[in-house]
Amino acid sequence: MKRRYSDKIVGAVIFAALTIFSTQTHAGNEDRIGAAGATQLLLNPWARSAGFGNANFATVEGVDAIYGNVSGLAFMNQTQVGFTHTRYLASSGIGINAIGLGQRVGQASVLGVNVVTMNFGEIERTTVNQPEGGLGTYRPTFGHIALSYAREFSNSIYGGITVKAVTEGVADAKAQGVAFDAGIRYVTGKYNNFKFGISLKNIGPKMQYEGDGLSLTNTLDEKQFTLEQRTEGYELPSVLNLGASYDFLLGNIADSAGTDFVAEHRITGAFNFMSNSFGKDQFSLGVEYGLKEMFMVRVGLAYEQDIFDNEASQNVTTGPTAGFTVALPIGDEGKSVDLDYSYRDTNPFDGIHSIGLTLDL
Repeated sequence: MKRRYSDKIVGAVIFAALTIFSTQTHAGNEDRIGAAGATQLLLNPWARSAGFGNANFATVEGVDAIYGNVSGLAFMNQTQVGFTHTRYLASSGIGINAIGLGQRVGQASVLGVNVVTMNFGEIERTTVNQPEGGLGTYRPTFGHIALSYAREFSNSIYGGITVKAVTEGVADAKAQGVAFDAGIRYVTGKYNNFKFGISLKNIGPKMQYEGDGLSLTNTLDEKQFTLEQRTEGYELPSVLNLGASYDFLLGNIADSAGTDFVAEHRITGAFNFMSNSFGKDQFSLGVEYGLKEMFMVRVGLAYEQDIFDNEASQNVTTGPTAGFTVALPIGDEGKSVDLDYSYRDTNPFDGIHSIGLTLDL
């Protein structure tokens, strides 16, 4: 009882600190669009939450939560392994692979790890002196590794933190950095069906490109010397998310584990507001229908100013998203193998397709 009481206090303190810190560091600013780097951190690689239009920051659970609201990692049962492949802007040939692992390490704590890589294919190498190529090809390396910790502070308050090692660049010029995420969730209602979440993402020091590719060899008075060019550091694309969701439970309702209520039919409505420090603020709405938590279908809409105007929009996505999940149970202990798919509409490039497989043990 003492531990639960102290955990509630700790959870409340974390929530207050996160709220105060976020209000001081975030405000949507259209004038700073394009000023941040490492924008790979804003790409959602997970099929389930992507199909929701990123509206489920208050309800996302399992390894998907490492991208969204890390506090959702605390809701997983024992062990979860997930893999997703995304054809980003399908006709562009860009691929994103994500693999995540979550493991409960105590009654209230969960550890998670997530690896995300981007594949741009082979790009022809050119120089100022040979702009037509003929020098072979190279492969850019973009990705990050995330380590997460989430905890159940009480029956209503969950929190978590993530640290990410970020890398991007080419063979002879790279940038490396570190970013932090934090999130908290409050759950209430007769069946724990109302959720509120807040997450702060991509907070960290500036990154800067370095390497031999930024050096030039020159000859002066028959002497050869190397000129190193300095690059300007760039900030990370920090964002603040505020989300809420409500589950409408219909039919017979079963209490599977003291806190998890499973109904024959579930309809979830979700909303999220994203405050972008280097772009336009975004509003997301999503609806999901679940049949005995074995089949789920979802649609979403991510809206920002001018997103429906092809000429004025500054976002390649056009708003609508959709997806589904098929969960195949393994035994009678809540274990399952889940197949996820999502589609996000874009203009142009034929949309974003994600397909994933999750093993929940």
